[in-house]
Amino acid sequence: MQTFFRTTLLLLLGATFSYAQIDYTQWVNPLMGTDSRHELSTGNTYPAVALPWGMNFWCPQTGKNGDGWMYMYTANKIRGFKQTHQPSPWINDYGMFSIMPVTGKLKFTEDARQSWFSHKAEVVKPHYYSVYLADHDTQVEITPTERASQFRLTFPKTDSAFVVIDAFAKGSYIKIIPEQQKIIGYSTQNSGGVPPNFKNYFELRFDKPFTYSATWSDKTLSKNTLEMKADHAGGVIGFKTKKGEVVTIKVSSSFISAEQAALNLTRELGNDTFDATLQKGQKAWNQELGRLAVEGGTDAQIRTFYSCLYRALLFPRKFYELNAQNQVVHYSPYNGQVLPGYMFTDNGFWDTFRSAIPFFTLMYPTLNAQIMEGLVNAYKESGFLPEWASPGHRDCMIGSNSASLIADSYIKGIRGYDINTLYEAILKNTDHAGTLSSVGRFGHEYYNELGYVPYDVKINENAARTLEYAYADFCILQLAKSLKRPESEIALFTKRNQNFRNLFDPQTKLMRGKNKAGDFQKPFNPFKWGDAFTEGNSWHYTWSVFHDVDGLASLMGGREAFAQKLDSVFILPPVFDESYYGFVIHEIREMQIMNMGQYAHGNQPIQHMPYLYNYAGQPWKSQYWIRQIMDKLYQPTPDGYCGDEDNGQTSAWYVFSALGFYPVCPGTTQYVVGSPLFKRATMTFENGKKLTITAPENSDKNVYVKQLMFNGKPHTQNFVEHHALQQGGSLNFTMSPTPNQSRGTEVSSFPYSFSRK
Repeated sequence: MQTFFRTTLLLLLGATFSYAQIDYTQWVNPLMGTDSRHELSTGNTYPAVALPWGMNFWCPQTGKNGDGWMYMYTANKIRGFKQTHQPSPWINDYGMFSIMPVTGKLKFTEDARQSWFSHKAEVVKPHYYSVYLADHDTQVEITPTERASQFRLTFPKTDSAFVVIDAFAKGSYIKIIPEQQKIIGYSTQNSGGVPPNFKNYFELRFDKPFTYSATWSDKTLSKNTLEMKADHAGGVIGFKTKKGEVVTIKVSSSFISAEQAALNLTRELGNDTFDATLQKGQKAWNQELGRLAVEGGTDAQIRTFYSCLYRALLFPRKFYELNAQNQVVHYSPYNGQVLPGYMFTDNGFWDTFRSAIPFFTLMYPTLNAQIMEGLVNAYKESGFLPEWASPGHRDCMIGSNSASLIADSYIKGIRGYDINTLYEAILKNTDHAGTLSSVGRFGHEYYNELGYVPYDVKINENAARTLEYAYADFCILQLAKSLKRPESEIALFTKRNQNFRNLFDPQTKLMRGKNKAGDFQKPFNPFKWGDAFTEGNSWHYTWSVFHDVDGLASLMGGREAFAQKLDSVFILPPVFDESYYGFVIHEIREMQIMNMGQYAHGNQPIQHMPYLYNYAGQPWKSQYWIRQIMDKLYQPTPDGYCGDEDNGQTSAWYVFSALGFYPVCPGTTQYVVGSPLFKRATMTFENGKKLTITAPENSDKNVYVKQLMFNGKPHTQNFVEHHALQQGGSLNFTMSPTPNQSRGTEVSSFPYSFSRK
């Protein structure tokens, strides 16, 4: 807080300062979104103690082993400190193990060893976690690297200070090596998506000799037994400690081998003290967070921005390691082999294609190229592109959205990967389905023949699949043209990207499921969640024509009718039909309680919709609603999201929107203009160039764009170009409390639409 006020004072005095001197981590609240439960998500997040895109995260564990809700803000007790790779509570975790200090009588099972704690005695930062365990009178501190971490345990005076290692169930191994003050082992627990030989190998090195050693299996302790292989194995080591004595543990892991785990520890921790690792972690986060320097907002807005930016930089996870020759290698979660090259995981593209991954194409093109190489490797190792990986293919969500990621990267000029193999892979998706319904295209036979996936052929979420396949076909078309593919191929996807038209119901002017015979499904309730749609209803999915908003508007009767239909989303009451699910799923409840009509920002399908007024000549309505959403639906608090955060997507929406633009249609080079939140933002691109975004009159009332200047010249368009932004310069917004209903109203100002010539 002191740094915030000092920076503000310097700005008021007109002083200059270096962004490198600012500790951006002070504005991040990793607890944002942790006050969630099964029936209502305010983020479904956990406080990830990690480095950006780190292979391993650490988290205090309040839930039982195997519970996807590993940390709940309302919990009173901690069971351990878990190395986690969990991308979502619904997907759950893999390769986890935990560490827990215990004092007094030895208690090693998860229920017995847990301790009361208080948030008042808890410090949570991206690179540091600290908490006081009241039942054990012990302070726990954690600081991470990408594949390792350090623990600092401060014990009371006792001859019974213990550290319990829990390698979880479903097959685990522990070996205690007292003469080396070391513990090694592995965990195999997972929730799917792994080959038969999957293991997470770990190593712990202590800076104090052991006075006690034992292993355990399930609920049975084996004293003086130093090795245990069981369904659920664990270990215990003990010390005699003085009051305030510190025990440090260096921890690492590897998906490749025990030897690689040891190498990861040596390479990433070496002889560093806990404080040295802490400082390196803080520096790593400040380097990334400082790429976006915002000023001139409220304390809550700044904290929300950097808390969201932290979330956007966690996934996808680096699932690769550096071998003894310093070569990039990975354990394949698809075929179980150790192979050269990059691999990333823990991402659902149904969520993140919208803005989370496009954020990397803008700010992190080198990382984006590595992610693309990882997709090449995933395809070669499994035969399909991943759509939801954790760590390998998982059966979750729908679509063929890897095409969006690939097209967005290539169209925006990122190179350094095998685009021809990726194109081959997305072509394969168009006429193949994998063994899981989320891999390839489920229902492709119908889609390719009829132009839609029918409602009555026992393929769930058929209308949503059709709309997402049509957008993917647009992305394929963009690539086909760039790669100079045969004209017949270009013609095919020119036709197929318009398949959204086949589901448009001219009577209701909404998207609707259609039967194989060509008649619309009956009865039709546009408020019915699920069924023909995915975690939403027709009012949410009708807008999923990212690439041809003009085409959609024409179907609705023109731009004026289109804008009125957009208005209806916010005007309608939040009624719903949950009969497809048989109960009110949390996404429904989150829409209902937000008091924004049918707008359901807590789930991804409709998040781009507020920007669509820009395509209808009414950009001021976009500006109004975008600010409403930022102000009402985000806070830097444990209940700070309005639904699942989902691997950076809901956070990236806020980051983009706060800057003043958003990638409505990945696969094009345009970002659609909204309403910037801050008076000043400085973006530092990977090429070293800076873009300064200013809106000096900005306030909670001045939400409308009166004028926009780009590099000193009037900018009348409702979009900005990717390559122009990356050249740096200035984007200057003049903000007003009243709408400017003449700016951005001409067709020449509208963002790209496929149908508009």
